[in-house]
Amino acid sequence: MFYTAGVRVEYREEPCKVALNRVKGMPFDWSLNPYMGCVHQCTFCYVRAFELRADRPYADRYGRSIRVKTNVVEVLRAQLARASWRNEPVAIGAATDPYQPAEGRYRLTRGCIEALGQAGTPFSIITRGPLIVRDVDVLADAARRVEVSVTFSVPSLDDEVWRKTEPGTAHPRQRLRALKILVDAGVRANVGMAPILPGISDKPSQLTNVVRAAREAGACGVWANLLYLRTGTREHFLDCLARDWPEELDRYERLYTSRAYLGAEHTKPIRAAVAELKREHGVRDRRRVRLEPEPPVIAEQLALSI
Repeated sequence: MFYTAGVRVEYREEPCKVALNRVKGMPFDWSLNPYMGCVHQCTFCYVRAFELRADRPYADRYGRSIRVKTNVVEVLRAQLARASWRNEPVAIGAATDPYQPAEGRYRLTRGCIEALGQAGTPFSIITRGPLIVRDVDVLADAARRVEVSVTFSVPSLDDEVWRKTEPGTAHPRQRLRALKILVDAGVRANVGMAPILPGISDKPSQLTNVVRAAREAGACGVWANLLYLRTGTREHFLDCLARDWPEELDRYERLYTSRAYLGAEHTKPIRAAVAELKREHGVRDRRRVRLEPEPPVIAEQLALSI
């Protein structure tokens, strides 16, 4: 048992039968999650909706029990060695952060990165964990062999927003410092401003602060998406909203009365504002001159599709 952000967490060491999972309805065909469950306790986490559908804890109990797939590296290497494997892109962290604190002890994500790079399989990572800098050596090595992209989730630099919505995470500026280290090592790293919360983290000054800081850290790209609330996530988020921003509760109940996604009238202005800020601050891949078009960033595609 361990404590993270004041929450008692149980770690269950359980082997897995498969490491790579084929997925449908996403902008990628294969996902990899060395852990299941996440201690970050983000109030808006979309995985809560999936946990509810699987009849697993999804509200306050989510993240209190973490499954550690102790043999995931060995299973992954076996899958990658199959004659049928075609080196299709793999998304790491679509269901749980691969650099949550457990990774400091178990080093499973690191082992998976080494296996993917050695097998010539491209991959992307999405994380809130600055622990990723420990693996800059294997990430840089993999990036010399295959397409590698890392997206750091930085919805806001506002301290109040961060503390209340991402209580188990490192400060967003620590993530930006980690991003700079990766970019300096030649790894493509981006900032994902998601989810932006209407009336809470969507002020022009708040958006500007993130984009400016991303550019200063050397981010190769920035993208944004607004909050979406599926059943499971919705109930938990609104409970937290009533506690932390009660004056916003009516607004959110109106916005999300009969839908999980906000319409274009809400999303387009925010994305347009972020796109303009990117142009204004000159956010682009500065690592080297590219002779071919950049591949799509899986994390951005994921955020726009779920």
